[in-house]
Amino acid sequence: MSVAHPPPSSQAPNVDQAEIDKFSALAAHWWDPESEFKPLHAINPLRLNWIQEQLGSLAGKKVVDVGCGGGILAESMAVAGAEVTGIDLAEKSLKVAKLHGLESGVAIHYQAISAEQLAHEQAGQFDVVTCMEMLEHVPDPASIIRACAQLAKPDGWVFFSTLNRNPKSFLFAIIGAEYLLHLLPRGTHSYENFIKPSELAASARQAGLGVVDLAGMEYNPVTDHYKLSRNTSVNYLVATRRQG
Repeated sequence: MSVAHPPPSSQAPNVDQAEIDKFSALAAHWWDPESEFKPLHAINPLRLNWIQEQLGSLAGKKVVDVGCGGGILAESMAVAGAEVTGIDLAEKSLKVAKLHGLESGVAIHYQAISAEQLAHEQAGQFDVVTCMEMLEHVPDPASIIRACAQLAKPDGWVFFSTLNRNPKSFLFAIIGAEYLLHLLPRGTHSYENFIKPSELAASARQAGLGVVDLAGMEYNPVTDHYKLSRNTSVNYLVATRRQG
């Protein structure tokens, strides 16, 4: 299947405004490690280390973080030596990301643009594309996957993370995380938008991406500890490469 597409300007935006509004309302809290974004701060070292294990090193790599939010992952990749662009459609989150970058002295290029539009403008320009905890928040995740594939150079890496769709993930990610443990605000996730690994892998293959690795992420509420594992029943990460 070809990954060439017409300019996205002729298409309806692949965005759920309610999702944008939700994260915009929380924008000021992005860098508070005890806020609603505490889980992202907790898992970020795991995500970063896993990405670096796949690559060998981020140093000198040209990276785009799709759905970068307040810049938690983007900054950590820049600190690791990458040249990072962060894109998001929640402009309040981007303002927070830019301000934090100024405070921390970490240079990142942030842009309010869709993945599809950037792929039209800068196809094949990035060594690494990351799209973490974002696919479950858009109307057409397959379109984002295609855009990520277009952004990557031949043999470039594309990383995704999202939530599996099954009864266990509903219990853990929504009932447990949002209602019982209060790890996330209620309404953060919609179960019908969760994506099975087989579905993500199929969309990746159709976009010209080969799946290299699949990892799970588990949370222990007793120890308040996250770890990577091979259990992909709830949260999972996928490493892919664009086929040259």
